Amino acid sequence: MSPEDLRIVLRVAELGSFTEAAQRLGLPRATVSTAVRRLEERLGARLLQRTTRRVSLTDDGRLFVERCQDVLADLDELRTMFQQQPQALTGRLRVDMPLAMARALVLPRLPEFLALHPGLAVEIGAADRRVDPVREGYDAVIRVGAVVAEQLVGRPLGAYTMVNVASPGYVARHGEPRSVEDLAAHRLVHYQPNLGDRPAGFEYLAADGSLRSVTMAGVVTVNATDAYLAACEAGLGIIQIPEASARPGLNAGRLVALLPAFVPPPMPVTLLLPHRRHLPRRVRAFADWVATLFPAPR
Repeated sequence: MSPEDLRIVLRVAELGSFTEAAQRLGLPRATVSTAVRRLEERLGARLLQRTTRRVSLTDDGRLFVERCQDVLADLDELRTMFQQQPQALTGRLRVDMPLAMARALVLPRLPEFLALHPGLAVEIGAADRRVDPVREGYDAVIRVGAVVAEQLVGRPLGAYTMVNVASPGYVARHGEPRSVEDLAAHRLVHYQPNLGDRPAGFEYLAADGSLRSVTMAGVVTVNATDAYLAACEAGLGIIQIPEASARPGLNAGRLVALLPAFVPPPMPVTLLLPHRRHLPRRVRAFADWVATLFPAPR
């Protein structure tokens, strides 16, 4: 499976034509067809669907082309890794992170990163679910909170300061709690990624450094950060979220901070990378850049 054959398949997929690909590459059409057929036989899968008018990728072909782009970018990097003037970064970078982080922190600053590396294409997964980064082909994932990932290497990025917030309407109806004991008369919006599990309750760091939890009533449980914040702004109860996520609502008056002396401990933010001896330069460059967006761990 030669790099030349991979580049031929990519060009055919890009142009949707064996003839146009051959012309662009300066090769006989038969050479292009043979290269594609050779790859398909080697892989035991059909990559391209041929019709009289156009050539299109099969489902297997789409997956193969995505990985091809990464492999060729890595090969180009290996060819130049000992040059004193490194080549510009190219290829695709696929990263997963929480939706709130993508929207509030990473995406607003991403143009800066892409301006430094215009040859990169970035794919960001931002769903409230735990992806399998190895099986799903992610170059890196960012996790908030405790991390358990035996196949990945963790790099601490920083920590999220936490706050307790409610809507002004909720405070007008139920009053503002002044102590942990006051919480008995209040409601909590429960956040539970796996609906049906036991809610954690109201958590806070005590003066002795221990983590305490107060069981609280609540009529709403959600499993997504957007819904969590929306339920709070609708007046359905108190929530505990990173200060960075609450800041827009606090500044706009949609949220009110509560019990500042009884907040959860900061939540660690960790970048998880594949357990490889050699990481592609594009992955290392992203890791170095995204670390600048977070405060240093305390």
